[in-house]
Amino acid sequence: MRIAILDDYQQVAMKMADWSQMPAGTDILAFRQHFSSIEELRQRLRGFEIIIAMRERTAFTSGLFDALPDLKLLITTGMRNASIDLAAATHHRVPVCGTRGGGPSTAELAWGLILSLLRNIPQEYAGVRRGEWQTTVGIDLKGKVLGLLGMGNLGSHMARIGAAFGMTVIAWSQNLTSERASQFGARLVSKDELFSESDIVSIHLQLSDRTRGLVGPHEL
Repeated sequence: MRIAILDDYQQVAMKMADWSQMPAGTDILAFRQHFSSIEELRQRLRGFEIIIAMRERTAFTSGLFDALPDLKLLITTGMRNASIDLAAATHHRVPVCGTRGGGPSTAELAWGLILSLLRNIPQEYAGVRRGEWQTTVGIDLKGKVLGLLGMGNLGSHMARIGAAFGMTVIAWSQNLTSERASQFGARLVSKDELFSESDIVSIHLQLSDRTRGLVGPHEL
């Protein structure tokens, strides 16, 4: 069996799973570089029965499935991958599956960005490297209003952390109920109320026809 891991540009795929459990004789090859053309992918992936896509960096179109007759299974890191043509995979009889996880780490990264922005951490770090010290004053999170667009797996993580910082949490999405919002310490509001009341807005919605363009000039 031959397994190809695509777009492992951080070179972490071989460390983030216990590959020793694979059957003896399994050949696993992780590609760091990105292949953009179907012809290049055909040449590189010839003979691989299983391909693991590192999220949405390589588009699996009908043409690519045509070029990979040996492919028996396509795996994506995550439960959704907009770059995979599922109808084409079905037509070529290639099962597609995904891995769970990613919720807490994504929320933690979002909070890292929020704290970096409010506390000017990148600027202050660069200033210290230049010999400066405390050139700005940061903004406290306690008492501020966190507005969440979406209260699913990611939004609920964001709400819990916001509450721990002493923030007021409000939320909105097309299908969100008051019961769901209150379950995570948030208050359901209208979209206009969310944008007018929030000090920080964090978006945690799947991109789709329904959510595309959800934030525009009016909201800003």
